[in-house]
Amino acid sequence: MYLKDLCEIHGASGNEEQVRTYIQEQLKNVDQPGQVDVLGNLFFERKGNGKSDKTILLLAHMDEVGLMVTNIQDDGLLAVSPVGGVDPRVLPGKRVWVGENNTPGVIGYKAIHLQKDDYKTIPNWEKIRVDIGVQKKEEAQKTVSLGDYVHFYSAFEEYENRYVGKALDDRGGCAILMALYRELPVLDYNVVFAFVVQEEIGLRGSGSTLKRYKPDAAIIVEGTTAGDNPELKKERWSTHLDNGPAISYLQSGYALDYRLFEAILAFANQKGIQYQLKGRTVGGTDGTRLAGSYFGVPCAGVNIPSRYIHSPVSVISKKDFENTKQLIADILTEEILLKALEVKV
Repeated sequence: MYLKDLCEIHGASGNEEQVRTYIQEQLKNVDQPGQVDVLGNLFFERKGNGKSDKTILLLAHMDEVGLMVTNIQDDGLLAVSPVGGVDPRVLPGKRVWVGENNTPGVIGYKAIHLQKDDYKTIPNWEKIRVDIGVQKKEEAQKTVSLGDYVHFYSAFEEYENRYVGKALDDRGGCAILMALYRELPVLDYNVVFAFVVQEEIGLRGSGSTLKRYKPDAAIIVEGTTAGDNPELKKERWSTHLDNGPAISYLQSGYALDYRLFEAILAFANQKGIQYQLKGRTVGGTDGTRLAGSYFGVPCAGVNIPSRYIHSPVSVISKKDFENTKQLIADILTEEILLKALEVKV
């Protein structure tokens, strides 16, 4: 419902305004107006029916990886640095948008005919340049400034059973939260829907969530690495497309709450809901920040497997996307998290 629009909006870390504005506009008449904090995080709260004062937090991040202009050369080419974890090897030949004016550009690299002995040299950030079609620094400065964001030019597409586009990490999670906010009935307890900033550059936005709310538990809804690439051995696969939402048990810097982890697995098995375990424990999420901030929050991780993550284009399964949304909805309506923590509703 929202995924195409979200993926085609620009919103690298620290520049999430367009994403936030879109979400606010789409959800403004559903319930209470969204609230924005000083960092730019966006919150919607669905109050319960009064039977309980407990709160569950659902969280997804609005930002995507991208680039930033760090130098304008005399020849008009732009030097850039990564915003978030971007592999420079996937960039040559890609189209981009530069700055608030959406100046079109391409990421260039030395042609194969000129490489000779360094044919196998891996591109690095010192050699990556953005070409906006000008020949002088003064021409480039008419539309581009240092510090301008560079976003990938990638159209959203639907294949038979796939969604293809940029920023599926974590606009997929944002789309699921938006749909749940619109579709979920009023529950016995409160549910907070948090759309946070700057996850890709150090989990910066999510910590301030706990200044505003004191949730009893949280679900982090993320896009995660699908390792079912032909060049990888199967034992190195993290997740597999079409095998359902991926449940995390360990990630960089944080072991997910085992009570919640076991409760989600038991519930999914009981209901016959397809899921998979995230097979590798590299990478972090906002759960790490929430668990270590202020009073701490028990967190679960429910992830959408995504191929080619943190690149100009990634791929997810339509079935995984829908099943992730349905699993989270069922967890909420059946009060699985609060029961796992032995919190009376």
